[in-house]
Amino acid sequence: MTLTDPTATTAAPAHPTPRTDHQPSATAAPAGAPAIEARGLVRRFGDNVAVDHLDLTVPRGGVYGVLGPNGAGKTTTIRMLATLAIPDAGEARLLGLDVVRDADAVRARVSLTGQFASLDEDLTGDENLVLIGLLLGLGRRAARARSVELIAAFGLAEATDRQVKHYSGGMRRRLDIAASLVVTPDVLFLDEPTTGLDPRSRNQVWDIVRALVAGGTTVLLTTQYLDEADQLADRIAVIDHGRVIAEGTPAELKASVGGGTLHVRVVDPDQRFAAVRVLAESLGVDVEVGADPTAVTARIDDAERVGHALIALGAAGIAVGDLELGRPSLDEVFLALTDRSATPTEPGRPTHPVDLTGSATTDPIDHTDPTDHTDPTDRTDPMIREEAPK
Repeated sequence: MTLTDPTATTAAPAHPTPRTDHQPSATAAPAGAPAIEARGLVRRFGDNVAVDHLDLTVPRGGVYGVLGPNGAGKTTTIRMLATLAIPDAGEARLLGLDVVRDADAVRARVSLTGQFASLDEDLTGDENLVLIGLLLGLGRRAARARSVELIAAFGLAEATDRQVKHYSGGMRRRLDIAASLVVTPDVLFLDEPTTGLDPRSRNQVWDIVRALVAGGTTVLLTTQYLDEADQLADRIAVIDHGRVIAEGTPAELKASVGGGTLHVRVVDPDQRFAAVRVLAESLGVDVEVGADPTAVTARIDDAERVGHALIALGAAGIAVGDLELGRPSLDEVFLALTDRSATPTEPGRPTHPVDLTGSATTDPIDHTDPTDHTDPTDRTDPMIREEAPK
């Protein structure tokens, strides 16, 4: 099925038996090749450079998270990787297939669930899935069977004959993802799939994503919820100003911003300010107090100094009731990294992401764009419109 809308859902299943009836054959990627490999991707909207020489390597299997503030270029990057937009420069391959030269073969291997549901609200949940199955080339009986399977797998059986306009937000999101699984993709793009959902519905979507990965699908997830990335992603890329500014596992990203936060509670509230003075001297950092009359907090870069601080508190006769050294959260990582990149480098010049593994970043793909982009519009369907970058 040709992707015709940035918010559309196409192709694929999760825990149920995969359907591959509609998937044309495509050249297999070399053994060990990444699911996605992009080098030097550029996308411009007039004078605005939405994606600026972006490099990205997504391994097969698992969830790869992409974080970034509004306007960082996340959605525009997904549109290029999903063949909905042509790069102005650079190159990207998905499962070994070039997203420009092999666009039709790429579309047969991917599915996209955008930020907004593309369901027909006047149809029932079952009717939506059957319709998508028919559009994908399934027979009516096969499409109906697939709808029943997905409705059950996504916990929507009680609402199967209800019009979608009467679904809750969480139910719509689950149906929207189910619609992208009528035929199983090798790669699924999820663009902020839980925006606006309550905690229970978010957890349900997380369970769906985990089930997809267990079935062999590679998921590229964009999100603004840091806890979501922490829960789901095996690796994370942080994008700002259209560039990858850091990449690594959640643990590597957290380690990159410092030692963490020291939380101390004293037994006697009257000794709190004495504890502040002792900790400030022994740690050499600012110490903060909060609403709790026994608690003090300090950000530290060197965890080894915590022992010295504890000895100093004991020497001062300050009894400690509780001590905890917390690792930085992804929220702190995100703020630290995006603050560092707040002043972009010279326009048009690529920047290299923070190397968290110690390995050198290589660029084996030629950045030369092999296509003529004199016409900047999207390629295959007059319904495709380029939106403002996100």
